[in-house]
Amino acid sequence: MNDLTAQFEAAVANSKSLTERPDNSTLLKIYGLYKQATAGDNAEKKPGFSDMVGRAKWEAWDSFKGTASEAAMQQYVALIDSLG
Repeated sequence: MNDLTAQFEAAVANSKSLTERPDNSTLLKIYGLYKQATAGDNAEKKPGFSDMVGRAKWEAWDSFKGTASEAAMQQYVALIDSLG
């Protein structure tokens, strides 16, 4: 396991115990970066208008399309560190 992967896994654990709940736009950014880091580019079908939460999460993930997994991990770690 490389250093970045270890930092990413620690940040994922830390994200579950933040003292204050981030606002929705920050939560969506956390989600999008996590999905990009772990699953790569979004290839899922976009949810319909009736699924507003699913659609917001899909768009958050899709906004990082083309970002390398390592870069998404670094951004995720930096974001969680800034919140902690």
